[in-house]
Amino acid sequence: MKKIDRRIIIVLSFLFIVALSYGIMRFLIAQKEEAPAFKSFEAKRFVRADIITYGEVISPVSETGRMSSIAQVNLSAEASGKIEQGDIMLKKGGNFKKGDVIFSIYRDEAALALKAKKSQFLNTLALLLPDIAVDFPENEETFRQFFSSIDMEKPLPDFPIIDNEKLKIFLAGRNVLSEYYNIRKDELQLSRHVITAPFNGTLTDVFLEVGAYTNTGGTVARAIRTDQLELEVPLRRDDALWVRIGDPVKVSSDSRSHTWQGTVTRKGMLVDENTQSQSVYVHIKNNTDQPLLAGEFLSASFPGRPIKGVMEIPRNAVFNTNEVFIVNERRLVKEKINIIKVNTNTLLFNGPYPGDTLVVQSLINVFEGTQVTTSLDNSTAQNGRQFKGRPDNNQ
Repeated sequence: MKKIDRRIIIVLSFLFIVALSYGIMRFLIAQKEEAPAFKSFEAKRFVRADIITYGEVISPVSETGRMSSIAQVNLSAEASGKIEQGDIMLKKGGNFKKGDVIFSIYRDEAALALKAKKSQFLNTLALLLPDIAVDFPENEETFRQFFSSIDMEKPLPDFPIIDNEKLKIFLAGRNVLSEYYNIRKDELQLSRHVITAPFNGTLTDVFLEVGAYTNTGGTVARAIRTDQLELEVPLRRDDALWVRIGDPVKVSSDSRSHTWQGTVTRKGMLVDENTQSQSVYVHIKNNTDQPLLAGEFLSASFPGRPIKGVMEIPRNAVFNTNEVFIVNERRLVKEKINIIKVNTNTLLFNGPYPGDTLVVQSLINVFEGTQVTTSLDNSTAQNGRQFKGRPDNNQ
């Protein structure tokens, strides 16, 4: 009996201690002051903004291009033989002026053969002059003057005009006309032994040196013109639409503090499949003060065309190709725009309602509805201007 009473006392004591501890805990919790409730705070972003206003914008086009000559020709031999020295050194980089002998083909043998034919022709005329004096006295003086004007060192003069049918038959029967035109043909062939410069230029490549043998049609050298150059400027297809043939162009160099004036001469009617650009060609007259060289890279500034009803903003203010942020009651709202022209750092657009506040900077890690403050002090947007948005088509 005593053991049972002892167990009951132990259990009751344990329950009393637990209840007392719970009561003390509740008392202490009740005595603790409640912590103030945490108030949520929404951070505001500061953005640069501008009021949308449309007007007329003159937007120039600028791009870098590469200089090249307006003429590049292969100098080929028009006769076979040994190459001889001309007025310039036949080496790569050799400069020449218009009319200079670049090189010649050995011509002594052909020249002697031509003189032999001229001598034979003079002999034929000398035998015919007495017959002409008897049968055609009215033409005697003409043919005597023609005979006297023939110089062995110079090309044949023009053959006298023959109006008399009998005289024409007489000369043809003695092969006078055929001999004359054979000599003219040989003179033309002899002149092709000398290659003269068609313009002021320089040799870019030399394939055969002086003393080498060449066949007819063999390419001896390659030359370019240096006094007339052109700048090939690859433009984006959209930019090329604003450039017209005849437009003046300002050309400048980053390495030299000098500018040149050029003119648009033509536009390529194809788009490069690799760069998706359209080439525009600018003609530049070279000068001796600041000479230009083929192969240089220069910057070309084309005149701007007035574009009405647009606004210009930085390109980085646009995202997702054609979307911008508009500020509506201190919060960001997405709006689509119509892009009219894209420049290097800016673009021209229209679409959103004039008077709306447009964010003109790139924003990172922001979402539509973000609360912002703008750079427009005391602006209508910062004071909660009523957002208008793009007008409905039904209005």
